[in-house]
Amino acid sequence: MSSATDDAAGGEQDAAGAAVSGLAVSGAAVVEAALIDSGLDYRVHAPGRFFVTLPGTKKLQTNCWVVLDEHALVIEAFVCRKPDEAHEDVYRYLLRRNARLYGVHYTLDGSGDVYLVGRLGRQAVAPEELDRLLGQVLEAADGDFNALLELGFRTAIRREWGWREARGESLANLRPFQQLVRREGALPPAEDSG
Repeated sequence: MSSATDDAAGGEQDAAGAAVSGLAVSGAAVVEAALIDSGLDYRVHAPGRFFVTLPGTKKLQTNCWVVLDEHALVIEAFVCRKPDEAHEDVYRYLLRRNARLYGVHYTLDGSGDVYLVGRLGRQAVAPEELDRLLGQVLEAADGDFNALLELGFRTAIRREWGWREARGESLANLRPFQQLVRREGALPPAEDSG
């Protein structure tokens, strides 16, 4: 090939790279504009990488990554750590819940922690669709939080209730689990080993 042909080929690659980069910028601009309009707290960590905080009531906040890659917008939100117990019940709950979720689904990471994840083709990235997805993440993470804790951390909740009760500590943030403790009773605090 001649150098003129090489220059032309290089120019085509540069143009293709610029087009992909332009998509990233325009997609990121759409996402950022939508986040500004929503009033949500967020930070830009790199071009096309947003760390969004969704306010909740049961789960006080849900932190969510919104990432634009070459082909898709990806959303990932931590919901809760790996359950201590009743794994089968927790996973059954998550699988059944997946059938009713829009655009996201529950999954586990390598440690067994519970996440909500979703993927949307870049061509479908629009403020309204991002709003729907973030709304679904918030509804699921916040709405399912206490049920997941009650299923997967039942013993820890009962033990914490007993520990706080024995010491006269506040039970305020455990009140959603009052029915569990009434049904099954509080557990005495674990013996201190030290």
